[in-house]
Amino acid sequence: MQRRIRRGRWIGSLAGVLALAAALTAGVAIAEPSSDSAEPAPASAPQVASGALVPGTPCTASARACVDVAVRSTWLIEDGAVVTGPVPMRPGDASDPTPRGTFGVQWKAEQWTSRESWTQMPWSVFFAEGGVAFHQGRMDTPSAGCVKLDEANAKVWFDGLQVGDQVQVH
Repeated sequence: MQRRIRRGRWIGSLAGVLALAAALTAGVAIAEPSSDSAEPAPASAPQVASGALVPGTPCTASARACVDVAVRSTWLIEDGAVVTGPVPMRPGDASDPTPRGTFGVQWKAEQWTSRESWTQMPWSVFFAEGGVAFHQGRMDTPSAGCVKLDEANAKVWFDGLQVGDQVQVH
């Protein structure tokens, strides 16, 4: 009799553990990122800067977003003319620099958490390998290579840039 009770308790405990594991697994599936924050497939062909320089910026007319790391400014450009900016930004530092070059917007996420530093990155617009993005962030500390903007401007950049738009960083 004692043996049956123990076996019954063991089976009951095992069933409970399995039910808990199933519930946790379902919770993980539910917690996957939504489509607006899912990481993209590998980047397409590299972007090429073209056209005349846009007055007041170091970028050409093919850019939709322009960044000047040296002066810590960024602009939005449309049809070869500045539509927003210059806006203050905070780049990475010497140990984690913001990459220079011409890129295409890869993907966007209204709310994102960095997988490297667990830092919140609201209004993220990803444009370079390694998770480099325009996003809202503190302006008094360097980024990990991203282009940090204040909240209002991060939202403007998020709304103004679309996947495929060209970003030039000088």
